[in-house]
Amino acid sequence: MKIGRNDPCWCGSGKKYKVCHARMDERIEAIRLEGHIVPGHAQIKNEAQLQGIRESSKLNIAILDEIAEKIQAGMSTQDIDDIVSARTKEMGGIPAPLGYEGFPKSVCTSLNNEVCHGIPSKDIILKDGDIINVDCSTIYNGYFSDSSRMFCIGEVSEEKARLVRIAKECMQKGIEAVRPWAFLGDMADAVNSHAKANGCTIVREIGGHAVGLEFHEEPFVSYVTRPGTEMLMVPGMVFTIEPMVNLGKADIYTDEENGWTVYTEDGKPSAQWEVTLAVTEDGYEILTY
Repeated sequence: MKIGRNDPCWCGSGKKYKVCHARMDERIEAIRLEGHIVPGHAQIKNEAQLQGIRESSKLNIAILDEIAEKIQAGMSTQDIDDIVSARTKEMGGIPAPLGYEGFPKSVCTSLNNEVCHGIPSKDIILKDGDIINVDCSTIYNGYFSDSSRMFCIGEVSEEKARLVRIAKECMQKGIEAVRPWAFLGDMADAVNSHAKANGCTIVREIGGHAVGLEFHEEPFVSYVTRPGTEMLMVPGMVFTIEPMVNLGKADIYTDEENGWTVYTEDGKPSAQWEVTLAVTEDGYEILTY
């Protein structure tokens, strides 16, 4: 529907369209006509929505902070799930993974050669030398937040410690490449280039996503695409940066029995850090970590 310049802006700000999003929409349209992928209004959050995501993010950060304080050798991954479930409920939130497309737990716990979507279990006991990704996602007042961290259990091998460090650096390289009017492919290239330079690979099939009003929103965020490709980044977009970095080859497979846990094909370790951020007028705002 055509919006008049003096009509209320589509974003819900209450301002007239001409002083709110009209100029940005015109710039987006010009870039679309050049042949690029551009976001629609559904991909752009307004300030009230951003504030809701910020509040949800506070819970998500607090939950991962508690995991960081308590995680240790000898505890089970079910113990981690219990902490997440209890802390989330205590703060008035809902664990987003629980029941999502049938996922049976409140958090994902992925060890060593598990790439992602590991299912917590009382039978999986953390031991000295393990590396584990804890992927936490929270719903609060209808808004979604999402982030993950790596943890080294006890004394890990130099090889694993290096992988965890490189994975975090890849995420940081991606964050630094986020700016309005650049492309998601620019961010992806920064991530992939750093992984390659350090002898690692990036998982191709699984990537990041927009988030905030739903758990997983469009667009899919790849970390292996070329500069100048993929969706244009504009202020108000909210998405995750979460490259899955493998020590060996990028090939993966999914557990046939549980239908969720993803492993490296060659059995070598994988690591992942995740943040959610919002694109701003002059860069980015990190919402979760």
